[in-house]
Amino acid sequence: MSSPATSSDREKVVSKLPGWLRQNLKVRAAQLGIEIQTAVEQGVRDWCALASATAPVDTAGADSFSTFLPPGQWEEFRRTAEDRRVSLIQGLAQSVRLWLDTNPAPDVERPAVTRRIVICNQKGGVGKTAITAGLGEALAESPDALHPVRVAKALAKALRDSETAADAAEPEDDPLGVENLPGLGMRVLLVDFDPQCHLTNQLGATPLPMNGDSLTNHMAGDPKGDLRDLVVSIDEEKFGGRLHLLPACNDAFLLDVRLSAVRAREAALERALAPLESDYDVILIDCPPSLGLSMDAAAYYGRRRDGEKPGQSGALIVVQAEDSSADAYELLTTQIEDLRADLQVDIDYLGIVVNLYDSRRGYIATSSLQGWVDIKDPRVVGLIGDLKEQKEAVRMKQPLLSYAPKSQQAVGMRALAREIS
Repeated sequence: MSSPATSSDREKVVSKLPGWLRQNLKVRAAQLGIEIQTAVEQGVRDWCALASATAPVDTAGADSFSTFLPPGQWEEFRRTAEDRRVSLIQGLAQSVRLWLDTNPAPDVERPAVTRRIVICNQKGGVGKTAITAGLGEALAESPDALHPVRVAKALAKALRDSETAADAAEPEDDPLGVENLPGLGMRVLLVDFDPQCHLTNQLGATPLPMNGDSLTNHMAGDPKGDLRDLVVSIDEEKFGGRLHLLPACNDAFLLDVRLSAVRAREAALERALAPLESDYDVILIDCPPSLGLSMDAAAYYGRRRDGEKPGQSGALIVVQAEDSSADAYELLTTQIEDLRADLQVDIDYLGIVVNLYDSRRGYIATSSLQGWVDIKDPRVVGLIGDLKEQKEAVRMKQPLLSYAPKSQQAVGMRALAREIS
């Protein structure tokens, strides 16, 4: 049946569609960036223009489905369905399937140069590992499914609120700032570059043994095998084999000492990871809380390469809304600036992520957040709340986006992934 629409010149149409077909329609429309009603309109128009009905669609278990069509289109559709001796439900299902068949999902856009994102801060305990894991998971999520994402305007509103209200709400508290979007579908490698092995342990992997091969050995010029053999897949089912981890080894505590004897040591990480780059769209480096030679190697790895656009690779700095993070930030940026000058390279800042934020902590938290917002260059690109789901995921040794995919922190991680994409 149909009824006049009150908000436009379209007519409201109520019929039925099987759940699987409705979901495919929602995902494809989101992938192509068009309204569902526009997709249905195109499908119905093309179906009516065919010489005959298409193959039957299984409509078992079809549920109520409503949309808006141009005036007169539904009546034309009813007449066509009657002429073809198919039910309205069957005709609509064939129309939707026809639209899906003629409007395939777009290919995932791959970067021309593998992106290298260095997640860093000299201060420990700010949550670099959680941001590395969550960002990687968000980049790798399926493009054939919809996931809740905090849209950019919600982050901007939260940051504006911080300027005027000491008790500003967490950005994730606003359900109107969230929409369902397809995953980014990137092939992602997480590199645990910290000898404490936090990323490896949090994702349920096993640290590499001291007497075996490791990233440290490859950087020091003493490999014991193919580095690719050390890589493990993370939650194959959830991320479709797109999310991998290079586990850490405790031998990385000796990395700075071993690098001191290596020629062109700033390029040691790049030499080690170069054979893996063709397998991935993005490589994320979870850096240790250090300003030593290993950090030099990580920052150099994130430099802008020939032919690479600004802002594709570089340093993503994780901080907290408290005073000691500001001190560590100054030390880190000084090191990066020195490296830029000494080696004459471009190392881009991808932004600042304010992690573990809780406005209920009062003036220290809100005023510190305002301090980060005031920097402007680099700007704040992520604001992640201090909530229980991340801690629970760590305890369960599961990826956050597998353990709590609809949590406020997961929604924020997806927003971060899009902010830097």
